Amino acid sequence: MNKADLVGRIADDAGVSRAVAEKALGGALDAIGAALAAGEKVSLAGFGTFSVSQREAREGRNPATGEKMRIPARKAVKFKAGAKLADRVK
Repeated sequence: MNKADLVGRIADDAGVSRAVAEKALGGALDAIGAALAAGEKVSLAGFGTFSVSQREAREGRNPATGEKMRIPARKAVKFKAGAKLADRVK
């Protein structure tokens, strides 16, 4: 499923136009992104939790040359599925 498919599904389920569904989805994704950028957790009951974790700097290898390289520290987005979502996927 891609974004267009999701927008269509939301529009059908909510009984609204695709334009309204796309605007609602865009607003939700923007709000989640802004909260994560601010270092906050986003918990959606029954779906899961998005959070940000700090990845430490480490040494890696260039797969093409085998040369050692330094991989800088960075933040990474994590997602942990909620119980209802995990059960639904089983």
